[in-house]
Amino acid sequence: MNIDSITNGIVIDHISAGRGMRLYELLELDKLDCSVAIIKNVVSKKLGKKDIIKIDADISLNMDVIGYVDPGVTVNIIRNGSLEEKRRIDKPAILRNVIKCRNPRCITSTEQELDHIFKLTDAQKDIYRCVYCEAKATDREG
Repeated sequence: MNIDSITNGIVIDHISAGRGMRLYELLELDKLDCSVAIIKNVVSKKLGKKDIIKIDADISLNMDVIGYVDPGVTVNIIRNGSLEEKRRIDKPAILRNVIKCRNPRCITSTEQELDHIFKLTDAQKDIYRCVYCEAKATDREG
């Protein structure tokens, strides 16, 4: 398989195998007007298998989405064919408008203009809860 190198863009690396598509969906990469490559189940010494996403454009990404889906992912910024910046993404303490509360009694169900805000309540178990009704986030995997 041959995936071209990027001159200016972003490489999201060390994605846990199988989570690349979830990142693609939540980051809304399908709306971009540039080349985007999702490489699944790449052999990795560190992870065994991993996914990689290559974006052939210098865009801004919501790092909270990346940290929520798969903390520990590496985001590499490529400019002029060289690695300019490498960032390891951790889980965010607060998620704003990344996921929606599924509790039908939550105020966000009736007040459409309210932001959907979730707070990390248990870092060990990766549990996020709605700040309004305390419902547990349920769609981490999609």
